[in-house]
Amino acid sequence: MKKSKFVAMILGTIGMVFFALGMCMALIPEWGMFRQGIVSGVAGLVILLITLIVWRRMEGKEPIRLKGKTIGTIILAIFGALLLGIGMCFSMVFGKMVLGVVVGLVGIVALLMLIPLIKGLR
Repeated sequence: MKKSKFVAMILGTIGMVFFALGMCMALIPEWGMFRQGIVSGVAGLVILLITLIVWRRMEGKEPIRLKGKTIGTIILAIFGALLLGIGMCFSMVFGKMVLGVVVGLVGIVALLMLIPLIKGLR
């Protein structure tokens, strides 16, 4: 395994753990840790952004250029991930199984749309 991939894997794992724990802390009212969850989630996002920058530098790639397609892809990814998470919350936290499954499936379809959008169809 290349050093750049190993570093990206470690930093990505740390960033996702902070982000996921922060979202749980913020969104589960029984925990009563909304502010701490927001701080942890933002710290996770910052670590993930640093991971992207470090990995691209280690691979010798040029910085990402923000074009319309790139911004649209990012918005679709965020939208799909949020819908999937909202569907899971409906199912597990609020006890609305059917609504949760439907919303979660819409999120999965949105995330699957990223594959042809990024890779293209041949």
